[in-house]
Formats: sequence, structure tokens, C-alpha cells
Amino acid sequence: MRNIIFFTGFLLSVMILMGCNQRANTYFEKKLTYPDLLTSDQKVKLAAYIVPTPRQYEWQQLELTAFIHFGMNTFTGREWGDGSEDPALFHPTDFDAEQWVTALQEAGFKMIILTAKHHDGFCLWPTKTTAHSVASSPWHNGQGDVVKEVKEACDKHNMKFGVYLSPWDRNAGSYGDSPKYNVLFVQQLMELLTHYGEVNEVWFDGANGEGPNGKVQEYDWARFYQVIDSLQPNAVKAIMGDDVRWVGNEQGLGRETEWSVTPLNPDINDAVTHENRRLNISPTAEDLGSRELIVEAKTLYWYPSEVDVSIRPGWFYHPEQDHQVKTLQQLVDIYYRSVGMNSVLLLNVPPDTRGKLHEVDVERLRQFGTYITNTFKNDKLTDGQFAWKARSGASKEFNVVPGETINTVMLQEDIQKGQRVEEFSVEGLVHNKWVKLTGGTTIGYKRLLRFEDTAPSKLRVTVAETRDIANIKSVGAYYAPALENKQADTLLSDISSNAWRIASENPLIVDLGQIYSINGFTYSPDESKESVFNYAFLISEDGVSWEEVKKGEFSNIRNNPISQHVPFDRVVNGRFFQVETRSGVDGGKPSVEMRQIGILTE
Repeated sequence: MRNIIFFTGFLLSVMILMGCNQRANTYFEKKLTYPDLLTSDQKVKLAAYIVPTPRQYEWQQLELTAFIHFGMNTFTGREWGDGSEDPALFHPTDFDAEQWVTALQEAGFKMIILTAKHHDGFCLWPTKTTAHSVASSPWHNGQGDVVKEVKEACDKHNMKFGVYLSPWDRNAGSYGDSPKYNVLFVQQLMELLTHYGEVNEVWFDGANGEGPNGKVQEYDWARFYQVIDSLQPNAVKAIMGDDVRWVGNEQGLGRETEWSVTPLNPDINDAVTHENRRLNISPTAEDLGSRELIVEAKTLYWYPSEVDVSIRPGWFYHPEQDHQVKTLQQLVDIYYRSVGMNSVLLLNVPPDTRGKLHEVDVERLRQFGTYITNTFKNDKLTDGQFAWKARSGASKEFNVVPGETINTVMLQEDIQKGQRVEEFSVEGLVHNKWVKLTGGTTIGYKRLLRFEDTAPSKLRVTVAETRDIANIKSVGAYYAPALENKQADTLLSDISSNAWRIASENPLIVDLGQIYSINGFTYSPDESKESVFNYAFLISEDGVSWEEVKKGEFSNIRNNPISQHVPFDRVVNGRFFQVETRSGVDGGKPSVEMRQIGILTE
């Protein structure tokens, strides 16, 4: 009791020193800047008292949210458009936003985030800022509004709604003229946040590039934030926003140790960028919240993780990926690695050219929703739903329903009182002997762990290390049925490479052995080296006279290093192919090996 009184007094002293106007229970919402006088132990202790804002907490409770990548790329077959596309290409034949909402809602998803504008600058609403929008398309005779129809469907079915608005705009002539473009972007943001009712999340991609003037656009993040906070005060600002952070990959993988309390903040000004560099942290860093990092930090934030991943290899719909929709096992694994690792899952499900979610995707969503619901509706503990205050080293036993088999355990902290657990273990009483089943580091909002099937009579949870008294909200135990991964192998070449011969390694020139009618190629990145970004692909019948049949970029290959499928505009006859690397994702000119290329003839 003496230590509690002392630390409470210390917290109040710190608050007075910092001029904080926090609640009397001494929690710090979203942000805490340390005064200089603190010791290392005191800084770690204070980190335990940083908590989410009400809107951040409401967002965390959603658990499952959906991304909808739909737009010009749906009709061009690309992942990143360049802004030169003809708006007439956008023409969904059977648009049905309500189908999106009902399929996702039945699978357990609580919010849809729509790509209102991607990097190509094509706007899915009739904006006043550009002609590059649905108003210039034949869809609904130019009177259509995708944003409106999706929002109305969400409202009808009580689904939350968010917007993705790409700051990078490859169509806008003012892009690169920073002040002028920022005015345009603010106009677009204001249109989205005033014309469609409540918006629950605003998602800013971090992609950036040069404008037509050759200058890199400098975004006015402070102004963007002000617009959101003034027009939609309950919306969380994600990724390049300061409410929700990107997990650091697009594979659906959270960290084994996922702290919501971190010194990381988005690079929105020079001061934040300098501090992130000083601490050597970024969204992709493995360590974002260790004691060592906290001791070195000047400011800490409640900045929770959002895990984004697509149900398909790409983010936009491509018919050749219909057989590559993630299996139920893969989706369940992603659930455990996202929601089960103190994050919110943002699963992308891209509509096809009809304007509907494809039947394969809808069926997989149905299977996923059924599996998750059935697994977690049957808690095998009789007494796990009670609050428990745990000091370092404390243990608590829980009773398992007699005769039940379990293979999954769930733990939750009351994050409204901070995130505090640093290490824990779970044991089962099997034949009157305690056996370790699993363990981990952080818990946070929710932690799920799997282990071999077992039928213990009790569970014992031990909180080995904590930054202060941990507030365990609930403990649960479940049985998750085993699943098989039945996804078919992806064919990356219609021609066997057995007869191929390398004629040159740099640039890569390959003799196929005979003339083929070729209508495309594939490129598979090698994670051990820099990937190609800009390329040219050439075909020859004799190895002397060459025709450049395709050039372009492998969009988003840095964050989503999947095999690239590149169709030609027409069939070309050739015996030799050449791959010319014009730039890599890191600015170099990486080499390409024969094993990375496939030839398409069908």
C-alpha cells in the first residue's frame, strides 16, 4: 500500500509539472511527453498509464474491418494506374454495394473502408476538383456515385464506413506544386467528410512521388488532420494518421511482441521524422515498445496496429487470380496473427468488373465467418470472465469444463487502464500434473495462442513480468477444429524452362528453343535481393532484331512482393525474350535470373 500511495503521489507530481489536465485516476490519453527529471524505471512505469482515446478504444473493439479496392485498376488489370486512363473504362455492369456489405457483415466484419481515390487520381464520387472521376464515365450516364451507394448500404445494414483517399495523385497537374495541390486535396477531403454523413476512419497511404514538375509533393499533414478533426471528430486517422498505425507488412502478420504504447509516430513533420530516426524506428521495425526503447524516448503515444492484407494476391480484382483466393486455413492463420496479436484486421476483398464481390471470395468469407463464430462462441472455462489484478509473478487458476478438449487460449487486458503485461505463460493440469501449454510476451486488447489438443481439468495463467499491476480483463479457452490448406498451385509459366538457354545474363536474354505465340509474362521477386520496379520486356524471333512489347512498373512490389502477371496488348511471336531493368525498388538496377521469369501463351 505504501508503494501505491508513493507512486500515485509521484504521478500527480509529474502531471502538475507537465501541466496535464488528465483524469483524476492519473491516466494519460494517447500521448505522454516525459519531463527531463525521470529515471529509467520511472519512464517505464509511466508508460503503463498511457491509454487509448474513446475513439481509439471503439476502433480496437471492431476487430474485423474490410478494405474495398475498387476503381480504375479494376478495369485495366493494374495495381497502380498512372493517371492517364480514360474515364470511359470505368463501367461496372451490375454494381451492388449492398452485396458487399451483407457478405462482409455475415462474415463478422464491422466496417468497410472504400478506396475513394487511389494513386491514379480517379475519384469514385463526382468531385468538383477534377474531371477524372465517375462523372466522366458512362456508368449511370455520368450520374453515378460509388461513395454514396456504399455509404447508403452501410447505413442500411448498420456497418461502419471509412474512406481511403490517396495523397499521391498521378493525374493531378498540380501534384508537385505543394501549396496548390494541398488546396485541391483539402477540397477532396472536405467533400468526402461533409456529403456522406458519419465517417469512422480516414486512411492515408504513405506512398509519394514526383509531380509533372519533377518535384516531390510536400503534404500539409497538419492541415489535413485539422479538416478531419473539425468535420469528423469521431473518425480515427490511420497509417499516415496519428490514431492507427500500419503493422509494417501486407501479409497479415502481426508481431509476436505488439505494443500499442510506442514512441513511433507518423512522419508528418521534421521533428517527428528526426525523432524516429534518432530511435531507429519505423512501422517495419521489430521493436516498437521495449523497455530499452522507452527509456531512450522523449514522447510516447497510444498508437495501435492495423494489419492489412488482401484475400487475393493483388489488391484490385484480376480474373487470373480467381483460383488464388486465400484458403480458409490461411484466413484463420491471419486472424490469429492479427486480431490475436493485439491488432485489428483490415482484410481487402476487391469487387470485380461487375461491381460485385466474386462468388469465390464470398464463399470464402462465409466459411471464415462460420469458423470463427463457431470456434469462439464456446468458452471451455467456467470462470474466466472476471477481472484480475496481477503483479509480476502472480498466478491464477481457472476451471475447465469437465471432459472438454482445448487447443486455444485467449487473454485480454483492460486497455482502458493501459497495456502492461511483458511476459506470461499458460499451464494445464493434466493427470494432476501442471504442463506448460504456451506462453508469450505482450497481451494488450487480445492475445490468442494455439497449442496441441489437450484436456486439462484446470488452466493456470502466470504473469511473469509486468510494467505495473496488470489489469487482466478475461481469460478463455477454446477448441479450434483443424483445417487443411487446399489452395491449388499457381502456374507461373505455360512453357517448361527445361529447354531454355541463357544467351546473356545482364541484361537477361533467354532462348526458348523455338518460336512461340506469346501473350504475356510473369516475374517472381526474390526476397533475398532488390526487386525490379521499372522494366521493359522485349521479344525477338532471331535474337538480333528486338521489339519492345511491354514496359511499365511492378506496382507495390516492395510492400507486397508477389508474383507479377503481365499480359500483352496483343500476341507476339518470338523465340527470344529480354528483360531490361530500368530501376529497382531501392533505386538500383537489380539483375533478373531466368528462374524468375515465366512465359504465358494461353
